[in-house]
Amino acid sequence: MKSTAVQLAFLLSAIYNVSVGALANCPGSCKCDEQNLMVNCGEGQLDVLPIALNPSIKRLIIQRNKIKTIDSSVQFYSELVFLDLSYNHLFNVPPRTFFYQKKLKELHLNYNKIGAITNETFIGLSSLVSLNLGDNFLDELNANVFSTLPKLEELNLSKNRINRIDARTFNGLLSLRVLYLNDNSLSTVPSEAFTPLTSLAELYIGINVFTTIENGAFERLSGLSSLDLKGAGLSNISIETFRGLESSLRKLDISDNRLLQVPTTALNHFHRLEELMLGQNSFETIPSGAFAGFTNLRHLDISGSPKLRSIENDAFAESPNLETLSIVSNKALFDIQPKAFSGLLHLKSINLRDNALATMPENLVKWDELNSFDISDNPIVCDCNILWLQILLNAQSNTSQTSIDNVLCSSPENVRDQPLRTLPLSVIGCNSDDAKKQAMLGILLVTSVAIVTILLLLLFRCRRQLREVFKGRWGDSSLGNKEREYQKTFSDEDYMHASARHLSHAPCTLSLHQPTSNYTHQYHQPGIRPIPVTEL
Repeated sequence: MKSTAVQLAFLLSAIYNVSVGALANCPGSCKCDEQNLMVNCGEGQLDVLPIALNPSIKRLIIQRNKIKTIDSSVQFYSELVFLDLSYNHLFNVPPRTFFYQKKLKELHLNYNKIGAITNETFIGLSSLVSLNLGDNFLDELNANVFSTLPKLEELNLSKNRINRIDARTFNGLLSLRVLYLNDNSLSTVPSEAFTPLTSLAELYIGINVFTTIENGAFERLSGLSSLDLKGAGLSNISIETFRGLESSLRKLDISDNRLLQVPTTALNHFHRLEELMLGQNSFETIPSGAFAGFTNLRHLDISGSPKLRSIENDAFAESPNLETLSIVSNKALFDIQPKAFSGLLHLKSINLRDNALATMPENLVKWDELNSFDISDNPIVCDCNILWLQILLNAQSNTSQTSIDNVLCSSPENVRDQPLRTLPLSVIGCNSDDAKKQAMLGILLVTSVAIVTILLLLLFRCRRQLREVFKGRWGDSSLGNKEREYQKTFSDEDYMHASARHLSHAPCTLSLHQPTSNYTHQYHQPGIRPIPVTEL
């Protein structure tokens, strides 16, 4: 009896010593952190889980090895909260493999060769919050396969071969908030399977083989705030496509589809929509009012559309809260009309990189009020019309924007591939001093024309008075000697007073209504006949 007790004590002591000193016996390809209870086995030749590690470890990462199955050795690590076995050769996961992992919160089995899972695969993972099964060989999901994961919040099933999802597949996932089903072989949206997902906020279901999406396919997901349909092969979106999401949807990605126009009518009743991705579609223009009704939109991406040629005036005018705008790598986009971005009072960032823009209007946006902008990799014609842009780029040279030196000239030939910011003014065909002089000359010319015009009008209005003034001095030679003698009877002073009095009663103005001459009233009163000079 005493011998048995001694043996038991010895065994317990040995187990204790192994548990304390296990980290000192780390496999050669692993890094063991005793303080943080973490083991990281990078790329190596491991084909099974090591069993000599400290059983108290909390994080175990064994990536890019040759592990083909998860055997019973994992039960020794019941304290794990994080397990990453991605980029291995796992073919299957035996039932109840994780029965002792009651504390595990994250499990990464992505980039393996797992072909099937059952409703017993994940028994024991009652605390699991995140499960990554992406990039495996799963082709179908049967009923209740995740029903033992009541706390699961994120499930990644992307990049598999899934073509069938049972209506009861997601039973029990009452806490699920993020679901990745993108890049599979689904031909229809599994609407019925979504019924238990009352907490789902984000759904990624693009890059499948949908021929169409049924009306109301997402209406069971009434709390959905983000929907990703990138690369879903959509050629048309109707007002019923997203029925049921009007009051919840805030982010929508419908890029890389076959849309021929901006789906204004289908989306303009989504008043809470804040972020929209529309790039890589087949529309040729963004017309005026294309985003009518998108009053809450803050982030818009229209990138990589091969046929997009122009953006018309007031295209975004009805999205006044837009803050960031990305229009990148549209290889045919050569025309952005001068008022295309009018109404964007809160715009903070704009990206126009890698388009076909040879020039752009100076008043396109309030450039100096932006936090950032990028217009690099466009075929800019560096002539005097783009001088404002050079000034702007130099003003931004003290900021952290690295794109300003990538604004290169495509023409003229003598400045090809040279940064616009550093070109001398004379090289791009204009000089700021000359421009100022030309402006001054223009002002002087306009002023001179105005003065001459006013003088001519005055001369025209005063022609009679001027004729009277000059007639006496360079007068009519037909005046007889008696008239000249008569004029001599007045003193010079009397003559001047008479002339002044005559002119004061017949003012010379530019008025459109010629005043009645006092001459008529003075010399043609009834009953009074002027005395002819010849009778004196």
